[in-house]
Amino acid sequence: MANKEIMLGNAAIARGAYEAGVKVSAAYPGTPSTEISENIIKYPEIYAEWSPNEKVAAEVAIGASMAGVRAMCSMKHVGLNVASDPLYTASYIGVTGGLLAVVADDPGLYSSQNEQDTRLIGRSAHIPVLEPSDSQEAKDFTKLAFELSEKYDTPVILRTTTRLAHSQCQVELEDRIEPDDKPYERTVSKNVMMPGPAKGRHVVVENREKQLAEDANSLEINRVEMNDTRLGFITSGIPYEYVKEVYPKASVLKLGLVYPLPEKLIRDFASKVDRLIIFEELEPFIETYVRSWGIKCEGKELFTLQGEYSANMLRRSLMNDMTVSDPAQVPARPPILCPGCPHRSTFHVLKKLKIHAAGDIGCYTLGAVSPLDVVDTTVCMGASISTLHGMEKAKGKDYIKNWVAVIGDSTFMHTGINSLENMAYNQSTGTVLILDNSTTGMTGHQDHAATGKTLMGKEVPALSIYKICRSMNIENVVEVNAFDTKELERVIKEETARDALSVIIVCAPCALLKGQVFPNKVRSIPEKCKKCGMCLKPGCPAVIKQADGTIKIDDTLCNGCGLCTQLCNFGALETYKV
Repeated sequence: MANKEIMLGNAAIARGAYEAGVKVSAAYPGTPSTEISENIIKYPEIYAEWSPNEKVAAEVAIGASMAGVRAMCSMKHVGLNVASDPLYTASYIGVTGGLLAVVADDPGLYSSQNEQDTRLIGRSAHIPVLEPSDSQEAKDFTKLAFELSEKYDTPVILRTTTRLAHSQCQVELEDRIEPDDKPYERTVSKNVMMPGPAKGRHVVVENREKQLAEDANSLEINRVEMNDTRLGFITSGIPYEYVKEVYPKASVLKLGLVYPLPEKLIRDFASKVDRLIIFEELEPFIETYVRSWGIKCEGKELFTLQGEYSANMLRRSLMNDMTVSDPAQVPARPPILCPGCPHRSTFHVLKKLKIHAAGDIGCYTLGAVSPLDVVDTTVCMGASISTLHGMEKAKGKDYIKNWVAVIGDSTFMHTGINSLENMAYNQSTGTVLILDNSTTGMTGHQDHAATGKTLMGKEVPALSIYKICRSMNIENVVEVNAFDTKELERVIKEETARDALSVIIVCAPCALLKGQVFPNKVRSIPEKCKKCGMCLKPGCPAVIKQADGTIKIDDTLCNGCGLCTQLCNFGALETYKV
């Protein structure tokens, strides 16, 4: 009997990489893709790393492929934007060892700043895109991707979504294969993409894509489930599961290869059903092709371009069943920084000083919401520094005297370094706060180059953020404890007043970091409380206002950071040893 295991989609992808004989995996953490790499390190046969960003991760995988081994990179959908530069060119180069990019889209914006459809990138880059529907397919399609990559001399994208990445089903485990390393051959016309060779490779790419589109008509992962011909669906990925749940007797064309599309198979299927519906999340990708071929179908006029699909959406839209309801709505729980988070202390001081912050991607983005209300902008990884620079160049030095850029340590290492380099090179005078909490907090405490540990757990010399900043000839670089609010306030006042570029590195570990020890807690002394509410301003969930207006500290939440005690002028809050 085959060995089977319940697996998350992300864990199944990692297992597929192991079984396919992958030797190199590179990634930057980004929800919903992070757990792929965290599961890959279970397999010592695979070298796995956290790269500084997705571009570097893609280039590492490309290099490993050129060297003749199977390799992969993993990222979320916005990370693909960062990796697009090398991947577009890798499409022209092709592969030696199989090359896979796993990209996790986020319909519904559970953890992202936009909704983006990776199929469009695949089409634009002329890279085939596979899309599994469950964890078993996630494993199987990962293995198939490497076979297709080597057969057609192309990188392959495996597109997943949040629902697939974090759903579970039973997966049949198989043994690892060990494909022979392919010998390296110096081939300038294939591997060096300057204009002359690139023109020739473009022809190869177009011919390859035509062959893939033809072969897709007989590819096993594009399958027809012919039942009642009065209603037919073309679908893929997680939406396939919803179709089967609501319409088990309908005919279905399930696409596993979503680019390039199998035109002959689609035409044949469409000719056999009375009503054809395209059910796909996000963009009308399949629908646009089907309509362009003159095939009558329905799609986005029935559904929506936004958000995540569901079985109930099908029931409401096609059955007109308005009795179905979404899951019970729980009381709203606005996102909030954890008790003891060093970002809360920083934002409290910035708010007190009435300073606006150009924000970035990380836990500290929550500085935009009440009661902190400090972060005014958030665009993408590393953009806070460049945004501040642009503001100064647009409006002058005086305009940004009450502005700073805030960026986390991991995001700074990702793309903030280049942005700070630009400020130094082009003579900006703004102030940048690097919020160094010693981890990649937002995605679950992954390490990076400034923490001193690799994905595989090896202790390495940590890069010094302070020295990086000083190496850019920035004279004014200051390190300060996030919870020393008086010193932090003094430093911010001093640095924002300068007519020069300055960097403040605000240091304190994430409150939830493994191994973090909190020797203290805070308790209230109700008889000293003046009910002024000062301790409530930072919005710590451990500080609770009681019915009589006095303050109570929730011992189960308090991490003893002491921020609230610094705000109380009446001794009504005190720190004590646990």
